[in-house]
Amino acid sequence: MAQTNPKLTTVDPVWQRICTEAEQAIRDEPLIGGFVHSSVLHHSSLENALAYRISMKLASSEMSDQMLREIADRAYNAEPALADAARADIVAIFDRDPACLRFLQPLLFFKGFQAIQAFRLGNFLWKEGRKDLAYYVQMRVSEIFGVDVHPGATIGKGLMIDHAHSIVIGETAVVGDNVSMLHSVTLGGTGKEEEDRHPKIGDGVLIGAGAHVLGNISIGHCSRIAAGSVVLDDVEPMKTVAGVPAKIVGEAGCSQPSVTMDQLLVGCGGCK
Repeated sequence: MAQTNPKLTTVDPVWQRICTEAEQAIRDEPLIGGFVHSSVLHHSSLENALAYRISMKLASSEMSDQMLREIADRAYNAEPALADAARADIVAIFDRDPACLRFLQPLLFFKGFQAIQAFRLGNFLWKEGRKDLAYYVQMRVSEIFGVDVHPGATIGKGLMIDHAHSIVIGETAVVGDNVSMLHSVTLGGTGKEEEDRHPKIGDGVLIGAGAHVLGNISIGHCSRIAAGSVVLDDVEPMKTVAGVPAKIVGEAGCSQPSVTMDQLLVGCGGCK
């Protein structure tokens, strides 16, 4: 039986591209050399860089960056899916956000990406039963990034949150793969019930700025929710909803609204 070349198992094109871009960034702007070295080039893998970045952002007088780094390192070592989701998120942001010109940018500068990676750490701790520590991570993410995601929520990979200000996602919410949302989105409940009470967002959904999706409802895959809408009822797959309360106003307009990012109600830029 042929032996697998161990070098092939360590190829990471996302990380390699980040490192290449980091070197170029230092050549372009030497004044950020120390920042880029400590955040990227000092590390041997994306996992290590993520653990460092999260720990530095969430550290406070109440919990040191060293302690948080140890927690994050252990999480990335124990659960490879955490960094795999981060890679998918980076590619999604690069593909969908016209302001993102390099893979390097989300890791260094984009609070939506950083907040979701910190959430993923909190979610790992939540699943381990370390709920108070998970709540601490949630608290710091809310304080630092203005993004409040309960550590018990379920969030898929390939997520892009543009601007990421005032995002709220509740405990029993589920967000599928390849979802895009803009700022001030709420995935919340409608009352004081303690069981399954938050929305279930299908794969490939686009959620416009300021939209509120409330209650234990299902948003079908590849649907669009217009900016400012309040969604209180289930939405069928590949539909566009708008209004307060939101109503179906047409088809999604294209097969992948979360990728095209077209929010005009007349369609998705002519795609079929």
